[in-house]
Amino acid sequence: MKSIIKTALTGALICLVSFNINAQSSKYKCMLQMSNYMGEGAYIVVSLINVKGDYEKTLYVMGDDKKWYKSLKEWNKFYSQKPTDISAKTGASVTGGDRSITTIEIEDSKINKGYKLRFESAVEDQKYYVNDLEIPLTTEGLAEKTEGKGYIRYVRLNKI
Repeated sequence: MKSIIKTALTGALICLVSFNINAQSSKYKCMLQMSNYMGEGAYIVVSLINVKGDYEKTLYVMGDDKKWYKSLKEWNKFYSQKPTDISAKTGASVTGGDRSITTIEIEDSKINKGYKLRFESAVEDQKYYVNDLEIPLTTEGLAEKTEGKGYIRYVRLNKI
């Protein structure tokens, strides 16, 4: 009888821990407005960057044709070393002047700890921006509109 109770309590504890792990992230609506540029659609990758400035996780990829991933040079180095299934995190590329609205999930434990979101962009036969836009993962940074330096005009995040 004691072993049945221990097994049941262990199972309940595992379920509770699993629930808490999943409950420790938040979803954000990410509205991205592109600059008015001429040319093909931009491939953009949204990455979680750790305190040391290294890639930690791919949060979203705008552009689903894998043959163009190499144009996102710095992210592709990370992705090639740690390939993961990103099919659920991909969408269409975005052209000049267009707007894209996606949802990204951010672990709550990363906020106000020195992490940031990096938006890296590339357009075929044009300039590559390793740091088109970076958003500090702070309460204030997530609430502000952030201006881009290249193909991205700005990004705004809203917690949902």
